[in-house]
Amino acid sequence: MLEGSDRRSIGRSNKVARLVLLHPRRFRELIACLGHENPVVRMRAADAAEKISAKKPRLLDRHKRELLGLLAEAEQIELRWHLAAMIPRLRLTPAERRRAAVAVHSYLEDRSSIVKTFALQALSDLAENDANLRPKAKQLLEEALQSGTPAMRARARHLLKKYPF
Repeated sequence: MLEGSDRRSIGRSNKVARLVLLHPRRFRELIACLGHENPVVRMRAADAAEKISAKKPRLLDRHKRELLGLLAEAEQIELRWHLAAMIPRLRLTPAERRRAAVAVHSYLEDRSSIVKTFALQALSDLAENDANLRPKAKQLLEEALQSGTPAMRARARHLLKKYPF
């Protein structure tokens, strides 16, 4: 259902998301697709998993180790931005949260403005639950206001209002 040749299209990922929401046991199959050899399948699986996790974040919990590993290793732009959205939804220990923050921080060097913008959001979301991460998150948001892409500046303005670090 996730195959295709056009990375500009989400294909049937919305249909997959609806199916998995009805049958949550199939979520593990979707997570397995995040490592698929076909980048279109990876991208569409990430899109569906992110949409599902927005509604049922606890489905991510069984896959925490794998997702944290992917976060640090992923190179595909679409996979990176979806992982950045999902990781803060996990129940993380302080050590895992710091590890995730380090990985997401590296996304700020990505060539994609979307990845950078999602990284800012993820860092802010992680800092919400960890006072040790707040000073750096605030600094990064302030830097994004000054030198980020238009999307990063808009997100930074929003986040600084939402999270008065």
